[in-house]
Amino acid sequence: MKQTIKVGVAGCGYWGPNLIRNLRQSPDCQLKLLCDPSEQRLAHMRRLYPEVATTRQFDDLLNGADLDALVIATPVRYHYEMAMAGLRAGKHVFVEKPMARTEAEAEEMVALAEREGLVLMVGHTFLFSPAVRRMKEIVDAGDIGEVQYIAARRLNLGLFQKDINVAWDLAPHDISILLHLLEEHPVSVSCQGSCHVTRSIEDVTMMYLTFARNRCAMIHNSWLDPKKVRQMTVVGSQRMIVYDDTEPLEKLKIYDARVEVPPHYDTFAEFTYSYHYGDAYVPYIKQDEPLKLECQHFLECIRAKCTPIAGGRLGLEVVRILEAASESLRQQGAPVSLEAVTQWNNGHDGNGKGSESSGRVAASPARRILAA
Repeated sequence: MKQTIKVGVAGCGYWGPNLIRNLRQSPDCQLKLLCDPSEQRLAHMRRLYPEVATTRQFDDLLNGADLDALVIATPVRYHYEMAMAGLRAGKHVFVEKPMARTEAEAEEMVALAEREGLVLMVGHTFLFSPAVRRMKEIVDAGDIGEVQYIAARRLNLGLFQKDINVAWDLAPHDISILLHLLEEHPVSVSCQGSCHVTRSIEDVTMMYLTFARNRCAMIHNSWLDPKKVRQMTVVGSQRMIVYDDTEPLEKLKIYDARVEVPPHYDTFAEFTYSYHYGDAYVPYIKQDEPLKLECQHFLECIRAKCTPIAGGRLGLEVVRILEAASESLRQQGAPVSLEAVTQWNNGHDGNGKGSESSGRVAASPARRILAA
């Protein structure tokens, strides 16, 4: 018989109700306590789930509630304080993305969770999307050849945030997918943006990440576009993938297209590129709600005492990249070096799954502005 995990949720605003719905529907979870400072939100939750207790005091989640785990879906500025309090109280913690405001905060969270043997999971929901999982299988199988570059666009009108810019709001989704697909850290990050609505908060950004082996990635984010766009293009040496999350069914399309360079030529006049155009096809993907899979994974990791796919170390790397992007914004787009302090597979087994025996978090990486 499976262990039933007793869970409390902090945050019943924009995203929290979606997590609450999925947790309540899971037979492996007993949703016991909901917390929010707004009595109006709590009253709405009580109408939907009259059997679940509510409170306006976060301390009630830590003391006397007999909870196994906390789910934190609050604004970013509260993530560190609440997650650390939960971990100190011996609770497993799921915290929404980005996991913290700074790399130092994220490091503390990871170190405490590992020291106490607790599960720390970050809400990088798209890693549980069936389309992203299928894309990962295609890349790992070598079906598109060597990945050359990835371009992502995540655009919409709003929702404007007051404490973070658009890169911190939207880019974590695509950064987590990039790291998942490539299984390596970027070498440097540069970012440019502009503020049109709120002073000192960028609502349009363009991020550029360089990786080893001449690979790169671009991420365009905006709160000012009239049309919602959720698209990623993965260009390989043999084929290309277009992932469009706004498509209801055909989220992935594989294009048999590439540029071919002649293997031998004696003079520049003989040097000509050739362009290969083959078929395009849509792979079958079984539809399932990513958030449901994400919640199930969190509960399973608690039972199995294993590190989640979207564990604290992945969340830490995302925050590192975002901090470097912020530094680049302050330097008008100058590239910022990220000197890796751990190998990608630290804390992961050969299947990309986490291991509880992973070592302590290394010290913060050296960071410097690269010469123009």
